Amino acid sequence: MVAAARVQTKPTAFNRHERHASCVPPPAQPKNCGLAIWSLALGILSLTCFYILTAIPAVLCGHVAMSRIKRSGGALCGNGLAIAGLVTGYIGIALSLVVLPILLAIAIPNFVKARNTAMMNACINNLRQIDGAKQQWALENKKEATDTPTANEVRVYLRNEQFPICPQGGTYQINPVSKDPTCSIPDHRLPTP
Repeated sequence: MVAAARVQTKPTAFNRHERHASCVPPPAQPKNCGLAIWSLALGILSLTCFYILTAIPAVLCGHVAMSRIKRSGGALCGNGLAIAGLVTGYIGIALSLVVLPILLAIAIPNFVKARNTAMMNACINNLRQIDGAKQQWALENKKEATDTPTANEVRVYLRNEQFPICPQGGTYQINPVSKDPTCSIPDHRLPTP
């Protein structure tokens, strides 16, 4: 029986052909299109932080990837990646056209308000320096509460002997010793104790 089994497994012309067919490699798997992957990656970035800066390249890469996949005849795949990149890219463009103007509408007035507050605080600081210089002038020169110094008399007691300038273009009035100095801009005034 053993001899009979060996005889049957002896290679024949049919068996050689069968063996040769099994050695042929299977057809190559299609590769993912690189632009489809880039499209999806840029689309995801457009939703998270870079908005229009990555949304437009995501849409462009998605369209180019889809056309390359169609022309490849099955050698490239990744149609789903390209579609996902297109969808996220278009959503990123829509968000940048809706959300960014809303954020700017909120942010710009706050920036202007912060700038005005900073200039007002700088002006109030200047008024404090003028008042301190005026009080020092009155003490050293034994002046009364009704006396008013000139800008040149106060300048000696200021830092670098320079009379301060209002950041918003207002003008300072020194006033008598008993009264606080003032600025021509209404909100710029020393707080009352």
